[in-house]
Amino acid sequence: MSTRFRLPRGLRARLVAAFLVAAAFGALLTAGLTFQQARSAILERTQNSAVADLRAQLDSLAPDLTMPPSGKDLRGLTLQLDRAGGARAWRSSASYQGGDPVSASPGAPPVPRGLREAVQDNGQAAYERTEGDGDPRLTVGMPVAHTPDPARPNRAGKLSGLTVYASFPLDDDRADIDALVTAARTGAIPSLVLAVIPALFAARSVLRPVRRLRSGAERVAAGKFDTRLDAEGHDELADLTRSFNTMAATLQKDDAELRRMEAGARRFAADVAHELRTPLAAMIAVTEVLDEDAACGALPADTADAVRLISGETRKIARLVEDLMEVSRFDAGAAPLDAENLDLRAIVSKTLRLRGWADDERVGTDLPAPVPVHADPRRVDVVLANLIGNALRHGSPPVTVSARVEDDQAVVTVTDHGPGIPADVLPHVFERFYKADAARARSEGSGLGLAIAQENALLHGGVLTAGNAPGRGAVFTLALPLAASPQEQR
Repeated sequence: MSTRFRLPRGLRARLVAAFLVAAAFGALLTAGLTFQQARSAILERTQNSAVADLRAQLDSLAPDLTMPPSGKDLRGLTLQLDRAGGARAWRSSASYQGGDPVSASPGAPPVPRGLREAVQDNGQAAYERTEGDGDPRLTVGMPVAHTPDPARPNRAGKLSGLTVYASFPLDDDRADIDALVTAARTGAIPSLVLAVIPALFAARSVLRPVRRLRSGAERVAAGKFDTRLDAEGHDELADLTRSFNTMAATLQKDDAELRRMEAGARRFAADVAHELRTPLAAMIAVTEVLDEDAACGALPADTADAVRLISGETRKIARLVEDLMEVSRFDAGAAPLDAENLDLRAIVSKTLRLRGWADDERVGTDLPAPVPVHADPRRVDVVLANLIGNALRHGSPPVTVSARVEDDQAVVTVTDHGPGIPADVLPHVFERFYKADAARARSEGSGLGLAIAQENALLHGGVLTAGNAPGRGAVFTLALPLAASPQEQR
């Protein structure tokens, strides 16, 4: 089973790895260039020394050679050259007028054809490195010149047609080159190990401001807009830190302004609702009297219709004012919660009786077993009344109210058989004053019923959700904390 290689995920590990890769590349590049230069210098030194030694020997032996030389003369010359090779231990051969090289040593290596052609074509000394059986050798070819006038030895000589070749091993040079390779290989590992130290310091210097930025961003995300970081230096990270501080200051300013505007809006709504309660109470009292007159026929028909219209609108405004007052209490955190231990089925039954739904064929219940709950009955009644009323107005009967214990919670669901809630409306059903149909400017409700229901659920530490049944119809689910058992209360 193969294991896939994975790059390190942490930024520190990546920085250290990148630093080591750069250090390794630099070390290898430097070692390679150094090795190449040193190798070239060693071989060039050996070549120049060999050419100089061979030329010195030829300068002393060639003048005594009979021209044109015979094969015996050529073998004698090469024998003298081999004896004069000394520590270099070369094996020489000679040729005349492009003939085959002749050697006095039976172990003399063959002369490369390319070297022979190079010497004959250029008329100058040349050399070629070869390797046979793993042993590197250097073969030098040198044409011999003679001076026709012995009285003028400094005059440039002419080529005599004699060419001498000397071949010798490069064992000492190979040992020097191998030593260079071993030294480079031996020094590379400690250099990489030592490179870890500056890599860690470099990663630390880079990551320290990054960690501060991350910590600062987490504090800002948690709502602490007064967070500020020290910007040290003048590099890119310092500029980023200063930009972070500017962003935090802007967010703090905007947050303060939004809170001020929100508080002002809540105070305005609460003040307006409070001021409207008294005149609305008087208006409701007057409209109730007029409703009685209209009901008993004491008013003309047109006047009675107008009275009923005014009475309905007045009651609607009164409900809106009460809902606004309730929303203001939720926003201010002043909504009281009088929770007690009771049976959720009793709250459901009371809600149905108070609204006249207990005997309504459109509303059914599914209350098979006791559901102990710790809740404020008045606020749960508000939630249930709103959910059942919405199901009757916007869904289709029958509407089913069920209560049960589920996942250590008291759960009550209200299900209708209407068209359900459209997918684009579902995320907004608990928003204040939200209307699914923008063309429907007016409705019976205030537009705050579901929002207040959700606030009541949250006040209990519960949750209210909306969805659609698998078949057809909307489903609203209210989950509340269970009442503590007698053992837990002890």
